[in-house]
Amino acid sequence: MEILKLIQPESMLALSAICGVLTLLVYMTDTMSHKRKLTLMLVEISAMLLMMFDRRAYIYRGDTSTLGWWMVRICNFAVFFLSLAVLDGFTLYLIDLYTHEGGLDAAPRRLKASRIVALTGMAMVVVSQFTGFYYTFDEMNRYQRSPGFIVCYLFPMIVLILQLSVILQYRKRLNRGIQIPLQLFTGMCIVAPVLQVFLYGISLTNMTIAAMSVLLYIFALKDMAREVEQAHQHEIEYYKEQHKKEHALFEQTAEALTSAIDAKDTYTNGHSRRVAQYSLGIAKEAGKSEEECEKVYFAALLHDVGKIGVPGEILQKKGRLTDEEFAQIKRHSVVGGEILSSIKGSPWLSTGARYHHERYNGRGYPEGLKGEDIPEMARIIAVADAYDAMTSNRSYRSAIPQHIVREELVKGIGTQFDPDFARIMINMLDRDTEYRMQESGAGANMTATASLRCDSIYHDCTEGVAVTGKRAGIRLCSQPKDGFGEKESLPTLIVFDSLDGKVHPGEENNKDLLYFEYARIRLDGQVTEFNTRKSEISFTDGKSDLERTGFDESEPGQRYRVEAVRNRDHVLVRVSGEEKMFDVILALPDTSRFTYIALGGEHCEIHNIRVDTAPEESDPEAIPRIAEEISFIKDQPTGDIPNVQVDGPRLSTSEGIPVRDGMTLTFHTMSLPTARLVWHCPYISVFSASDGRMNGKDFREYLLLRLNGESPESDKHVENNVQVERQAGFEGWDVWKDENKKGLDCTVLIKRDKNVITMRTENLGIAIHSVTTILDDVQDVYVALTGDQCAITNIHVSPLSI
Repeated sequence: MEILKLIQPESMLALSAICGVLTLLVYMTDTMSHKRKLTLMLVEISAMLLMMFDRRAYIYRGDTSTLGWWMVRICNFAVFFLSLAVLDGFTLYLIDLYTHEGGLDAAPRRLKASRIVALTGMAMVVVSQFTGFYYTFDEMNRYQRSPGFIVCYLFPMIVLILQLSVILQYRKRLNRGIQIPLQLFTGMCIVAPVLQVFLYGISLTNMTIAAMSVLLYIFALKDMAREVEQAHQHEIEYYKEQHKKEHALFEQTAEALTSAIDAKDTYTNGHSRRVAQYSLGIAKEAGKSEEECEKVYFAALLHDVGKIGVPGEILQKKGRLTDEEFAQIKRHSVVGGEILSSIKGSPWLSTGARYHHERYNGRGYPEGLKGEDIPEMARIIAVADAYDAMTSNRSYRSAIPQHIVREELVKGIGTQFDPDFARIMINMLDRDTEYRMQESGAGANMTATASLRCDSIYHDCTEGVAVTGKRAGIRLCSQPKDGFGEKESLPTLIVFDSLDGKVHPGEENNKDLLYFEYARIRLDGQVTEFNTRKSEISFTDGKSDLERTGFDESEPGQRYRVEAVRNRDHVLVRVSGEEKMFDVILALPDTSRFTYIALGGEHCEIHNIRVDTAPEESDPEAIPRIAEEISFIKDQPTGDIPNVQVDGPRLSTSEGIPVRDGMTLTFHTMSLPTARLVWHCPYISVFSASDGRMNGKDFREYLLLRLNGESPESDKHVENNVQVERQAGFEGWDVWKDENKKGLDCTVLIKRDKNVITMRTENLGIAIHSVTTILDDVQDVYVALTGDQCAITNIHVSPLSI
């Protein structure tokens, strides 16, 4: 207590000085409303004077001189008066705050009442000065409380309680940042007078009022900064909105031009938009900035604007164009460049239109530019444009299947296309496992088909359900058509393969569909073989239990449940009917083709078709083997590690071989009879794993290098530089594929210098040089052989001969 009394004068002086400085700062503030500045200045000036007079009253207390007599009386009067003035100023601040930021139409009546109470209290201070109602002074000129001193505390308490009630009621109308100091101001000022009654000699109430006035300014300043920030944000949002509107206008104009182009040729409708999307994807994958990506998008959107000047009969002509007609088509790039060059604010738009038909080898048009002389934007659009042209229906042909398109992109690397952007596009295709970048794709299912009306087996068929290691289930109901008996009107299962997962009767020689039918299975157990090595059927005695299939008893017709699963070159089909249950095992002619199962029938109506697939792989041993396993490695020479046959994309792999400082890897490869694509060849994988096995524990792949020179995206922990050169001995990709089917010997030279691994190989005129820099600290690195539809035999590892 005594320590507080000793430091009290210095504390009052400090608070007085702070309030004075804050008054000046409030006066100099330009971002605050005039009325609020006045109310806040009133609070700060009153608090400053309060501390000055309170300090003087404390200093002259007990001074019996004439000056001391006057100072004690003047200062004590000012203290009582100014404490109410601070609270009244705070009331004015609240009124301004709630009528402006709080959204109230008028000041709350309680705040008006608090002003009346404060002014009444000030009047009572004047009365007390002449009556001694609040306080008197003894003969030593010391302040003494009078019996009515408690009344002087009632006025500020009532004011504060009224203020606090308003603050609590309307707390949600103000920002939390200013709401807290308002509650703190009133709350502390209510508690302080209560304590003041018991702490005689310490000006706790007045110092609390002054301290809260300082705090009020600090939070008011913070709230003001928030308002300024909000205003600044609103301004930014305004400019953003304006930019957005301008951008939308530009986009709408570009879309309108695109629609005008597409309207001339119904066969390419939507082409420009798709090319724009593909180009945007390539630009993003290439690491371009958001601004660069946007430029590429709009340039691609308008790349064919020059076709406005090409006669519609030429654009929609079915059949080969004459030289004169093709010359007019070629003019569209020049015309488009001239049209878009008039848009001075976006000169890059004309670049895509003018140069998107230039070829990387210099054999394009209109200027025959070569390599990086072709603007980068045009090189991106050229890849996207070629992809969409191949995957779209045209007047003279149907869309080309995805796998052939991919092969054409591979073939065009370094000739028609920029190698980097072509590889990015190929990687995008490889990730597009659901064929979203093309309308149709293999792996379709019959869930969209709820019913069939079948006159003959191929008259009305569902799409195929893929038969894999996960058991596929189909349930159905069947009724004979009018006039036909049950034995001649049964559903039939068609087991087949095709690129689009659909049945194509009579199109076995269609190279674009690669339709291949294995067998037909009538649901009475009759099997018709077409391209199987062997089939076997077994019936189960007794009626089958169909309750587990979830059939509704009210469903009309015969109910069936079909289940199909595959293990390499064997397929098991289990049919459960109301009368019988049987299993059919088919030994397929190879392990590389896909298998689908579709529903058809004769003279029947099939309805309530439902399809489901088990989430887990089935036990391979669940299918009894009825024919010898197809192997292209069994009777072949074996080298240092076992041979490996890869029936599908990376389905099998060789043992991991530790990479040494210098080593030579040799092997014999032969593409399988079903191989038809340039990437149906061996792949070389560089990886690390704790157990040294591909896909083993802690597996991380650093490089996957296909023998045709392709290298998909790398792990983020590695940098790969792969260079592919077509040498004089390269006779074209068709020859390359044919020679791989005949079989060839390969040699790969591998060097390791710490975390840098270099590989070289050359086969049939394709020379590959790769440098792999592993960014992590890895001790053991391995190399393994895998691939797609190939047999790899006679694998040897030996020291590198320099």
